[in-house]
Amino acid sequence: MEAALPLEELEARWTRCRNLLREHLPEADGLVAFSRLNLYYLTGTFANGLFWLPLDAPPILLCRRGVERALIESPLSRVFPFNSYREVPDILKDSGTPLPATSAVEMNGLSWALSNSFRKYLPGNIFLPGDRILALVRATKSERELDLIREAGRRHHRCLTELLPGYLREGMTELEMAHRIFEVFFSEGHQGILRMEGYGEEVFLGHIAAGDSGNYPSVFNGPLGLRGVHPAVPHMGSATKVWKKGEPLAIDNGFMLEGYQTDKTQIYWLGDLGTMPARVRSAHDFCLEMEAWIAARLKPGTPPSGIWDHCLSWAARAGWSDGFMGLAGNKVNFVGHGIGLAVDEYPVLAHGFDLPLETGMVIAVEPKMGIPGVGMVGVENTFEVTPDGGRCLTGGGHEVISVAV
Repeated sequence: MEAALPLEELEARWTRCRNLLREHLPEADGLVAFSRLNLYYLTGTFANGLFWLPLDAPPILLCRRGVERALIESPLSRVFPFNSYREVPDILKDSGTPLPATSAVEMNGLSWALSNSFRKYLPGNIFLPGDRILALVRATKSERELDLIREAGRRHHRCLTELLPGYLREGMTELEMAHRIFEVFFSEGHQGILRMEGYGEEVFLGHIAAGDSGNYPSVFNGPLGLRGVHPAVPHMGSATKVWKKGEPLAIDNGFMLEGYQTDKTQIYWLGDLGTMPARVRSAHDFCLEMEAWIAARLKPGTPPSGIWDHCLSWAARAGWSDGFMGLAGNKVNFVGHGIGLAVDEYPVLAHGFDLPLETGMVIAVEPKMGIPGVGMVGVENTFEVTPDGGRCLTGGGHEVISVAV
């Protein structure tokens, strides 16, 4: 079995990581990563262990389990087994690249208990937070990554706009629609899982919200509410909520291809579009206009926070403040987010994200509007940052799709 990721791709990632360390954490002499997702990104295998990237020496992957698999999948030459963090200092020392006095670590990659265990055996070392470095490295995609996301986006668009509408009909429950979505997505190569990095955050398939489900109280960090399957599984859709004539249906989900994801929201209307109330139509049109405005500014050099500040004041001037980006407790303070190996990546179109955008970043733009007693309308598509503005990777034609009664 050939390595899924060529060594040259990994070396470019290590170089970016080292350069960012020198720029943002000059006191750190390397970085330790722990999470499965970052280990995959840095090694090419979904390893269980840790990855040590010295500033000026070859990196090392230590595997608590699965060292044989790592040797098959990863092009790294230095892969070693370990059973306890007690062994780590000696293994790294014997390899010729011991942990220095000060290094950066992925602090979100370990639980509190495991972190204490790791530090217990390195009492004299200073560890600095390296999560921002990893987020910045992953934010700018290589051409290989972009090709995967572009293809995922093409399939995602085809699923939601060409294939799925023929399965939708009046009287279906949200859960029934979720099952049809899975059939369609799997037929187009979706790999069945979505990943998030926010601590404790989960997502499964995505959100299916018919009518007022779009404003149902949510614990998910996104504007679209949903009832979900069960309080223990607040994902997909409810087996009791039925889609009725004159209701919007919001489907907000992701598509994964070789680990990379796109995010898209499509709104459907049961019945002729001419039956949509004027305020509902107006709210959706406002979101489409905002999406186009944001897309035009997804250029290198644009600060993400400036996009958010403009959109927030724009919604207030237009009289949409109450429903913009969710109603009441569902409201969120962003209008887009980075995406790649995880749904919730850097950067976020929100206050405080002031580092300028770079060519090759990928951002899901999602202006949405909650309407009391109706549900949610709006749009979400995945865009690539280019010198000419955002290039939509999840298809054109972001209008509401009419489903015949």
